[in-house]
Amino acid sequence: MSEYSDKLIDLHTHSTCSDGTLTPEELMYHAKERGLSAIALTDHDTVCGIARARPLARSLGLELVPGIELSTDYEHQEVHILGYFIEETNQKFLSQLNFFINGREKRNLKMIRLLQQEGFSITLEALCEEYPGSVITRAHFARYLVEHGFVKDRKTVFSKYLGDDCRCYVPREKITPFEAVKLIQMGGGLAFFAHPVLCRMNQERLRAFLLQLKDAGLTGLEAVYSMNTPGDERNLKKLALEYDLLISGGSDFHGANKPHIQLGSGRGSLKIPYELLAQIKSRYSAVSSGTNTRS
Repeated sequence: MSEYSDKLIDLHTHSTCSDGTLTPEELMYHAKERGLSAIALTDHDTVCGIARARPLARSLGLELVPGIELSTDYEHQEVHILGYFIEETNQKFLSQLNFFINGREKRNLKMIRLLQQEGFSITLEALCEEYPGSVITRAHFARYLVEHGFVKDRKTVFSKYLGDDCRCYVPREKITPFEAVKLIQMGGGLAFFAHPVLCRMNQERLRAFLLQLKDAGLTGLEAVYSMNTPGDERNLKKLALEYDLLISGGSDFHGANKPHIQLGSGRGSLKIPYELLAQIKSRYSAVSSGTNTRS
């Protein structure tokens, strides 16, 4: 029996620093309550929650993996890339990441103007005041509109105003997934293809894409995921083996913004073994010993 057999983890979670509803500190407490041994904080396009989570995770005896999730565009399709073991104080990385975030802010201002034309009293200043320290996303827009009584529920916000192709939606300029892999490497981390099943690629396209990502420096893919069927998971594990990629696993926990997804267990039956993290750590150690300057 593996030495890790009784240890469970979650390598895909979000806090209030992006579009989750638990603060980084609350997320650490919740992970401990859920019996997890390790957790990766992978907020969208930001690493600002890591420094807040680290000391508490240490005091709780919880292993924290500093991470990020980057939104990218591949042939007009949104693709997310996860980064693990990010150096959140790496200034070169942070400079490039801020350039990326600035594109999100320009998009937010455009969506705010469109919402104002619909008669909603909403400003970027109000959003930032309501959700301090967060990278503002459409989830924050939806929460604000619902909590201030402008729209009855989150589903209506997305189906009528902010969903893809709705009248207040503005597409965001994105980097490519290959640029995201390089950015994660710049930050000292390892890049993983997040929830491939959500990209809905056929096998031929997925295989071609994986080859391109591997050439760019991809380390692995998220084969264990809340929305995967058993068949999806088997297929992704097979592809990972075929392309010599590591496997990661995560719930994609967002708190109340995705109430059907629970930390660690996803939709109820997800179990992510620590052995996956052990393999990732081994690869990280091998890579960092040669290229990483972290003291």
